[in-house]
Amino acid sequence: MTEKLFFPQPIVPPKGTDLPRTDKRQKKGASFAEVLEQQSLKFSRHATERIIKRGISLTPGHLQRLHDAVEKAAAKGARDSLILVDNLAFVVSVKNRTVVTAIDDTSLRGNVFTNIDSAVII
Repeated sequence: MTEKLFFPQPIVPPKGTDLPRTDKRQKKGASFAEVLEQQSLKFSRHATERIIKRGISLTPGHLQRLHDAVEKAAAKGARDSLILVDNLAFVVSVKNRTVVTAIDDTSLRGNVFTNIDSAVII
């Protein structure tokens, strides 16, 4: 009987830790999701190159209608959408609010659009 008996000691938290937790971070302004929601559309480098190369001119009216179409697609749960505005087509990442590519009416004919889950015609 040379074995020693071991009795574990209870763990006692240090004194002064029973203060109520307070979150030191204070909410200031809108949440991150709300800020993302308010951002306007971004254009990818590829989309910008296509707009310049194809001589597409976007008016403020086009941009507003494109933005409204993206909002409609987002409300329906779309992720990647083909948006037709007048005689222009845009493939948009709805989740990222980014125009991926832009197509004018002459390039639009005979095209097959892949990797989209919705289409919005404005």
